[in-house]
Amino acid sequence: MVRLGLIVSCIWTICYCIHGAIIPQAHFAPAIKPSTSPSSSSIPLPLVIWHGLGDNYKAEGLRSVGVLANKTNPGTFTYYIRLDPDPSGDRTATFLGNVNSQVEKVCADLASHPVLSKAPAINAIGFSQGGQFIRAYVERCNDPPVANLVTFGSQHNGISEFQNCEADDWACQGWQGLLRGNTWSAFVQNKLVPAQYFRNPKDLENYLEHSNFLADLNNERTIKNNTYKKNIQKLERFVMYVFEEDKTVVPKESGWFSEVNETTQKVTKLQDRSIYVEDWLGLRSLDERDRLEFRTTEGGHMQLSEKVLVDTFERYFRPRANPAPEGSWSNAVEEFDNRIQEL
Repeated sequence: MVRLGLIVSCIWTICYCIHGAIIPQAHFAPAIKPSTSPSSSSIPLPLVIWHGLGDNYKAEGLRSVGVLANKTNPGTFTYYIRLDPDPSGDRTATFLGNVNSQVEKVCADLASHPVLSKAPAINAIGFSQGGQFIRAYVERCNDPPVANLVTFGSQHNGISEFQNCEADDWACQGWQGLLRGNTWSAFVQNKLVPAQYFRNPKDLENYLEHSNFLADLNNERTIKNNTYKKNIQKLERFVMYVFEEDKTVVPKESGWFSEVNETTQKVTKLQDRSIYVEDWLGLRSLDERDRLEFRTTEGGHMQLSEKVLVDTFERYFRPRANPAPEGSWSNAVEEFDNRIQEL
């Protein structure tokens, strides 16, 4: 019991260190008043956003993204994924929890949502770790289906190292020891979120055997899940942004499914890896149909400008003409708004 209590204490220390000293809060555009509603014939698909580590679904900066999406494409209904209705609990879930269970919850939430469940499709954005998590939604359930998926600074190929600590930061060094010495333990793999997408190319044997989340998600084990591939192939567009000066995600090229040799720093691009050549996930199929995009943006991790966001909304989330028959999902937005006002 003493040992378990020590581990739990260390994990809470991890939460504090990551949030306060290592992972920067996302910096987004300031809030903007939404535009007037469009006609039903030009209503855009709903937008679903999965936030990153240390953030919560009610954060002002995150909400401003939805406001900006609505200003760019009037009528955009935005849903912010939450793992707990309490913002504090939702933020804690970005550090602690079983990612597979979290994805299952999101699948159920979206499939039963009064607006999203009636839409012909949705668009999706994943910020940082939210990028691989929303991709897990696409691969594992995809109901409602995602049309266009955009990720910013995500870790699609995992992280190969945890952040370094300052020489006098003993608390940080304590959790570093826990992570590095117990990365593949069942306790850490089931409780500590970042550990579940840890992937060191020098230790693939342990990764493939013990990874609770990423090894399965990327179809890297011998037995492949063909559903993952089929669902990725259904995407109209999969866009991956990497921050040019990203020092938080190691390696930053993970945002493009690339692999980096820690010794030589040689980058093996996605197109030269087995996951692409043998098309384990359907990424090659997307690429051959010009549906896979690799993009960069200036700045450090999650230093995201309004210009980039507006460009994203204009390029990938423009309204569809006559997306659904009269009386179907487009009316669900108004019904949902009316229900909220009655409460």
